[in-house]
Amino acid sequence: MFVSVPATSANLGPGFDTLGLAINLRNEITIKPSRFFSVSTRGEGSENPHIRKNILFMNIFNKQYQKLKGKRDNFRFEFNNRIPISRGLGSSSAVITAALTASFVASGERYNKRKILNLALEYEPHPDNITPAVMGGFNVACVEEKKVYSKKRKIPEYLRAVLVVPNRTISTAKSRKILPDIYRKDEVVYSLSRSSFMTSLFMTESWDLLKIASKDKLHQTRRMKQVPELFSVQKIALANGALMSTLSGSGSTFFTLCYADDSAKIQETLENNFPKYRVFTKTLDNYGITSKS
Repeated sequence: MFVSVPATSANLGPGFDTLGLAINLRNEITIKPSRFFSVSTRGEGSENPHIRKNILFMNIFNKQYQKLKGKRDNFRFEFNNRIPISRGLGSSSAVITAALTASFVASGERYNKRKILNLALEYEPHPDNITPAVMGGFNVACVEEKKVYSKKRKIPEYLRAVLVVPNRTISTAKSRKILPDIYRKDEVVYSLSRSSFMTSLFMTESWDLLKIASKDKLHQTRRMKQVPELFSVQKIALANGALMSTLSGSGSTFFTLCYADDSAKIQETLENNFPKYRVFTKTLDNYGITSKS
């Protein structure tokens, strides 16, 4: 049995807790029936005892499996983690959605992606990361009466994501605390208009206007001040052909969308300017979470 889930970049500037897309950078989990429970972890976070044991995954898996089967069974779980931890690339949402999917796969019960998405709300109330993790592609989502309502658009193969991953984490919970409780009306209108405009651009593949649509006055600048170098990352990316360059989730990763033909130049320039950071290019993902029984 096998489950694979992509990384995600949420908010995309003005789409606070609403917009997100999937990146072809995947965590993979192999599940095998076993006489004894065991876990092995490779890749991102494998040196951290808490992450190595995949405690969050196991808690969610066991709870959902018990609901489905009425009992607990032993399995061997083999994790291959590629999504950086606490860097704004949806690592927590990947764990949540993968654990729920794995519980259905291991129990032999049928499921659909919409069910997984709605179950994930119990653990993550904001749909901007969990939706693209499950569905793939670009997604606009909202929550109404404990259900996620979303629309997806596939992302063309000629686009790339250039990711700049700083050598420090940013906690989403702590990052939210720096945001104000009250916003000015002009700030809200500014970001709302650009979030709506960005949605229309993705749906119509009007990429050359994303520089305008990706600006924000609600959260991005406030969060970027935690890692001031990110202002330079954004400036350099946009000056070298990026279609848009935004804080990924709550950070610290910076997400740049560009044409495939421009990706090598953008990556090289960012590598030269930020040698202490990880910089790499990925395709976008249109599949979301996948599984095999």
